[in-house]
Amino acid sequence: MKTFFPGLALALAICSSAFAATSDTKPTIVLIHGAFADSSSWNGVTQILHKDGYDVIAAANPLRGLANDSRSVVELIRTLKHPVVLVGHSYGGPVITEAAKGNSNVKGLVFVSAVAPEKGESVHDIMARFPGSTLPASLEKPVELSDGNKDLYIQQDKFHDQIAADLPEAATRLAAIAQRPITAAALSDAATEATWKTLPSWFVFGDADKAIPPAALAFMAERAHSKQTVVVKGASHAVMISNPQVVADLIEKAAQ
Repeated sequence: MKTFFPGLALALAICSSAFAATSDTKPTIVLIHGAFADSSSWNGVTQILHKDGYDVIAAANPLRGLANDSRSVVELIRTLKHPVVLVGHSYGGPVITEAAKGNSNVKGLVFVSAVAPEKGESVHDIMARFPGSTLPASLEKPVELSDGNKDLYIQQDKFHDQIAADLPEAATRLAAIAQRPITAAALSDAATEATWKTLPSWFVFGDADKAIPPAALAFMAERAHSKQTVVVKGASHAVMISNPQVVADLIEKAAQ
């Protein structure tokens, strides 16, 4: 049974140094999770990449806003001595798109059920252009924050069907309870650069994604002239958890 292990961002970062790659020629893989998740959502993919000799960092995405979140990735990748492949899931797509701006050590982008925004475009813009997502109807009443922003959560009893319907329901129970909120503003923040225009990009997503319509994901892959697009039949929004080998294989192609 595949399952989530919430709250392991620090542990994964420690593991990335404990299981260092043996080859100096391989790039470092930096994995960026999306909304309502944490770095443990990459566990299955990380295990495969480590086995195949890659250094991996599953970074903690703050989920506070595009400028803030991408800055945290930039500060991380500037400390790395090897070339970097950035991998983003869902809202992690805009974050890696933004973080790659002006960073010459980033050599490729992999979008996993992720938004790849055009300059001036936001997650909200894409969702409005391609209706059909059931995510808005699954959200809890927003949590009002002291700075005027709002935190968004998915209703716990709808989390499984919305995010990971191709996994056993028991496997998502802890993830629903431990989900990390994203601010409403983050989903309306516009990208300042479409770095997929100048960097090679790869896309993988499920054709049963209920959070981001598959038609939107296919459109963004085609727009980015994806080097390879993998559509996993029956896979949910959490394709990297239900199909870690497929996702890891595409990341390794990007890394090569």
